[in-house]
Parts: sequence; structure tokens; C-alpha cells
Amino acid sequence: MYWLHFPLPFSLDHINLWLLEDGDGWTLVDTGFGSRATRDLWRAAFDSALDGRPIRRILVTHYHPDHIGQAAWLATHFQAPVWMTRGEWALTQRLQAASDQEVADGFRGLFGRHGLGEAELATLAGRGNGYRKVMPELPPTPVIIAEGDTVTINGDTWRVHIGRGHAPEHACLYRERDHLLISGDQVLPTISSNLTVRANLPDEDPVTEFVDSLRALRAALPADTLVLPAHGLPFRGLHQRIDDLCAHHDEQLDAAQAACDQRPLTAFDLLPVLFKRELDSHQLMFAMGESIAHLNCLHALGRVRREERDGCLYHIAV
Repeated sequence: MYWLHFPLPFSLDHINLWLLEDGDGWTLVDTGFGSRATRDLWRAAFDSALDGRPIRRILVTHYHPDHIGQAAWLATHFQAPVWMTRGEWALTQRLQAASDQEVADGFRGLFGRHGLGEAELATLAGRGNGYRKVMPELPPTPVIIAEGDTVTINGDTWRVHIGRGHAPEHACLYRERDHLLISGDQVLPTISSNLTVRANLPDEDPVTEFVDSLRALRAALPADTLVLPAHGLPFRGLHQRIDDLCAHHDEQLDAAQAACDQRPLTAFDLLPVLFKRELDSHQLMFAMGESIAHLNCLHALGRVRREERDGCLYHIAV
């Protein structure tokens, strides 16, 4: 197994890709961002990291463009199949096909109802379909994998475990013989993955989905598992890290409820409570999605109630 460390053009400035020897070629887990710079890095890697051997299979953990961005190009170059879950493939197709107007309307409808101002809405809406810009083409129809499936790579058996919340059906891969987990974005060593609400499912509860799937992963895998994350350094201590992530979201929920107890708040109002830093427009999009997610969770738990005022949703602690 080899570890490829590729740069990313935003504050989370790198992604880890995993190259697994597979007979006379390689199985690749995740592909890097959909940019010319990443493609140039791949061309240089064909003779160095790949040792002139072909990629035989591409396994994508989830739909985000730093993970699937080069899948179409690599699949065409090597005539290699792509493997991913049904939920991630469906969302990839939907996001890539959306028109600029549909994306703009989605931002305005979701974030506007949750208190984002007109200037910020105009900035986000004016971007159009940013997903398609870094995913101009879809990979070929993938081989579908699901919870509990096994993938044989170079004679080793890897079992698929599904994470939710950060993505609809995020694939993690576990090798039993040496307690090794390729976790993608589902378990990261120093940050919690973004949990966002999407415009087509405005009432979804990704916080509960994330925490529940983490607890299922903790119950299924041993504490001494070596975790290979998509961002940050590999680490041991899977159980403790999952406990810390669950506790973090409990703290965020408590903080959000306490703030709503002081006065009725929109998701936009809640941003300074959940995020203790200045947000640029790119970060604002993710932060709004996560603020809505925590309020949706509190509402589902009966810890806040909602009131609509002047077209915005306000949340009041119960």
C-alpha cells in the first residue's frame, strides 16, 4: 500500500489517496480534485508512484470533488472500472446535471429561509453550479458496492462499512487481518467532517445520521484499528476518536440550544456560536449547511420549536 498526498486549492489544503498493489496493477482509493493541477500531478505519478503499472480499479469513497474529481479521466485513461455506493453515485449524477439556475434557486430557497442576507445569497447564487465546474464529466456507470460487501484486492479481503451524515452512503474499507481502516472523510483525526443540509432535503438530520453511523462503526471494529483518513495523518485510537467526535456534536447541540434559549435565532444568527472564526464565502456555504443541520437535529429531538417570521425560520428552545 502507498500513500499519495495531493494538494487542494482551499483551506483544507490536501487529500490522502491510497494506492493498493493488486496483481500486476493497482487499486486506487479516491482520485483527487477535478483540476488541471491535479491531472498534471497524476501524469507525473504514472511512471513514479505507479512504477509504470496500470490502475486496474478505482474505488471512490463519496461524491465530493476532491474524492471523485479525477475518476472519469483516470477511468478512461486506464480503462478501469469505478466502484462506489448507489447513494453516492445518485447524488453525483444529480449535482453534476443541475443547471446554474437550479443551484442558485436552491441556495436562495434554503439559506434565505434560514436568515442569510441578500448580499451573501447573491454571491453564492452567482457561482452557478460549482460542482460541475470541477466535475465536467461523469465516470462510467460504476460497479455498486454496499454495506457488508467484500472487495478482494491482491488476495486480501476488505469489508465495506457505510458512514452517513457527511455524505449519503460513504464507503469505508476495513481489512481484518491487520485491523486497517481506510476511512475517507467519515473519521478524521483532528476535525469533524462537514455535516450539511441540501436544498432538496431541507429537513434532513445529518447530525443524527453521522453520530449513529460512527457508533455502528465503533461497535464493529476494534479499538486498535489503524485509521487511514482522507485528510490529516494516519492514527490509532478509533474508539476514542469516535467518542470525541460524538461528544463534539453533543456540545454543539447544547450550545445551539442555549443560544436559542436567549432569543429566537435563525441558522445564520447561530453561526458565531458554532464557528469561532471569520468565514469566507466558500466556508459560509458549508457553515450555513451545518448550522441548519444542528437546528434540524434539535427540532427532531424536540429541544427547539420553529416559528416562521417574514419568510425566515426562527428557533426557540423548549
